Amino acid sequence: MNTEWSKRKEAPETQWNDWARDRARIIHSASFRRLQGKTQVLGVGESDFYRTRLTHSLEVAQICSGIVAHLKTKYEQKDNIKHHLPDANLIEAIGLAHDIGHPPFGHKGEAALYKKMKAYGGFEGNGQTLRICTLLGEASENNGLNLTRRTLLGLLKYPGLHKELTAKTGNQNKPPKCILDTEENILKWILEPLTNNDKHNFLATNSSNEEKHSKTIHKSFDCSIMELSDDIAYAVHDLEDSIALKIITRDDYRVWYEENKPDKKYKGFEEDLFGKDHSKRKRAISLLVHRFIDSVEVYNKNTFDEQLLDLNAHVPDDIKKEIQDLKDFTYKIVIRKHEIKTLEFKGGRIVEQLFDAIDEHTDDLLPDKYLKLIKNNPSIPKQRFVCDFIAGMTDNYASSLFDRLFTTNTGSIFTKL
Repeated sequence: MNTEWSKRKEAPETQWNDWARDRARIIHSASFRRLQGKTQVLGVGESDFYRTRLTHSLEVAQICSGIVAHLKTKYEQKDNIKHHLPDANLIEAIGLAHDIGHPPFGHKGEAALYKKMKAYGGFEGNGQTLRICTLLGEASENNGLNLTRRTLLGLLKYPGLHKELTAKTGNQNKPPKCILDTEENILKWILEPLTNNDKHNFLATNSSNEEKHSKTIHKSFDCSIMELSDDIAYAVHDLEDSIALKIITRDDYRVWYEENKPDKKYKGFEEDLFGKDHSKRKRAISLLVHRFIDSVEVYNKNTFDEQLLDLNAHVPDDIKKEIQDLKDFTYKIVIRKHEIKTLEFKGGRIVEQLFDAIDEHTDDLLPDKYLKLIKNNPSIPKQRFVCDFIAGMTDNYASSLFDRLFTTNTGSIFTKL
């Protein structure tokens, strides 16, 4: 493997394992800690049981490690694959950081920031992840968390710029899956070790008409493992939360089972999932996760010279459909539930009104850290740093700041946000 992938923009101060250092910097970052206060599926504060963005990220990292351990055994005799499998610290770092850029109030918060940032380069949660890791993180004054090139490559779920992927016409309510234009030089740095042909192929997009966003086609090997882990966590663990909180009922499950006729292994799951014995539910969920992990395979695209791009992890089509069916089930019952949609609506409005107020009264309402960034980056619209501030908020911080600015409560400088 090209040793350039283990390089970072600033030389390390200690001789730690490169990947262990990345993992530690992510865990100790303020952006990672704030994930404990950001919505995953159900709103933060509704219960102390279900998953937040933080616990989701921890579980994604654990599933990532499980997939790598499985692949090491499965391909023990295949040097081409074995030698390119990520270190455990590396793949966990990628899993831990994959959602670090997501704003408060889930996808509704993301859509609200995109709406406000359309004229200033857009907004997208995965793009904000790269921005935090390479600029806003506190490990380095100039380079964010100063992560290695390979870790950043693993976080590039959508290696395309906003300006190149966004629809030319139409009124899109959701952002393209992209990185932000402000990180164009970072993208170039990450891809520096590649041949020109590999760079060209890696940045390829699907053909799209002018009224729809374009999409990137390729992901790195590490990123493909992370994305599978994210899908598994979403499909299984969000389902578990919804059942435990009685949002998804036994009747809902029966209707889904009859409509989808899933694998026969689901036949006995109904009692385990909806019975009173919580340990049986946990075992059923665990069996699902392990079955998905054990199905992961590696294939060559035969497109790239660099094996970190040419190798990708995937699951067989039947397992892929099974995971998607479970994700769709949760979405249909939970995400589209009236009570949750009303909370999402409120979250989106909070984000929009905060943006308008801070944009209009920047000197008064934006913290000094971001005012300094505006001063030091005169070529970048100030709205980008207003967006950075709001995107980093937890749900509760955004709600508290909204109350301080817009409600009739007298407030106090001693009241913590």
